[in-house]
Amino acid sequence: MKILIRNGRVVDPVSGRDEVADVAIATGRILTIGNVNPDFDAERVIDAQGLVVAPGLVDLAARLREPGHEHEGMLESELAAAAAGGVTSLVCLPDTEPALDEPGLVDMLKFRARKLSRCRLFPLGALTRGLEGKALTEMAELTESGCIGFSQAEAPVRDTQVLLRALQYASTYGYTVWLRPQDPWLGAGVAASGAVATRLGLSGVPVTAETVALHTIFELVRATGARVHLCRLSSAEGVELLRQAKAQGLAVTADVSINSLHLTDVDIGFFNAAMRLTPPLRQQRDRDALRAALADGTIDALVSDHTPVDEDAKNLPFAEAEPGATGLELLLSLALKWGQEQGLTLAQSLACVTSAPVSVLGEALGSLASSAGRLVEGGVADICLFDPQAQWGLDAAQLRSQGKHTPFAFELTGSLLPGRVVATLVAGTVAHEAF
Repeated sequence: MKILIRNGRVVDPVSGRDEVADVAIATGRILTIGNVNPDFDAERVIDAQGLVVAPGLVDLAARLREPGHEHEGMLESELAAAAAGGVTSLVCLPDTEPALDEPGLVDMLKFRARKLSRCRLFPLGALTRGLEGKALTEMAELTESGCIGFSQAEAPVRDTQVLLRALQYASTYGYTVWLRPQDPWLGAGVAASGAVATRLGLSGVPVTAETVALHTIFELVRATGARVHLCRLSSAEGVELLRQAKAQGLAVTADVSINSLHLTDVDIGFFNAAMRLTPPLRQQRDRDALRAALADGTIDALVSDHTPVDEDAKNLPFAEAEPGATGLELLLSLALKWGQEQGLTLAQSLACVTSAPVSVLGEALGSLASSAGRLVEGGVADICLFDPQAQWGLDAAQLRSQGKHTPFAFELTGSLLPGRVVATLVAGTVAHEAF
């Protein structure tokens, strides 16, 4: 379909473009930005007056819950949530049931996502069979099926010999291993160690659960030369170790979740299960360090950590409640909120959810690597249109996601979120609109 987006503020973090211009789209690609040929015969014209025309968001961490947990999230509902949040490319974790450790499962998932045409899906394959941390999967076969890296999600690899072999294999073939740095024994608690956990009588997760895991990972990276992406850092000490590792030239990247970027353990309040998250919410000094690290590029990307949880699993005592929260539809607003509070430009705020995640994915994106996460003539037409002036209070019941639990609901925070997605285009096709 030929689409003309008129009078929008085109913002591209990569090129530095920030101007009011028309955008012409045909055959799934951007034909021109500005100076649109008057003979361009658009089948649809979108008036973007007052709106920002930005690259589609790229989210590096989401659980879609299918197969195996359809009662918590169906592929259709979660990809609809992605589109409603302006997310056009999505990395999904392998901790489904069964785990994504066989090519056939990956093929099925990608086929269903293509049929829905809501969002591009990039699966992470299981690093070990069944995520049991014992035998390695057939990484080459999973890569051929479309996996862009390998992960254990929250399942630990307790045997460092297995992790060493995994990184050696990944290094040999140029694969990236995605690891959540948390020692399985030290990290067995339900809240971050500190005064709040002590007062509430909750079992604690010390910062050393993260730092011990990071030291191990960095030593194995030194030994193997493997590329590792660190998922959802949560502590100031973890940030400092990451900064040192990058300064030493290690091939590591990292992300942080919207939860850790905005919340602290104080928000747990009186056993509020909506704040039962993984990683656990830490102290204000940790949150401040994470915010600064994302701003200066030490942390590469901001992720939704989208984990839909059903009512029965969430409405339990804090320690028994299933950790997780929905986040796809909040990613843009919370990125903008962080950017405003840090005094960043709009382009800088958008970069952490567009071009920066694409840099993490790199060659794994294939033909999309040169134009995903940016607006460029001849590039793929993955576009998010949003109203930067909109202020909205989140009503969890209105979320497209099947999971309705979020720590950012208006009834919990009493505050408004900035920026509202108006339309999302994936390969030049309107996947979501709220005109």
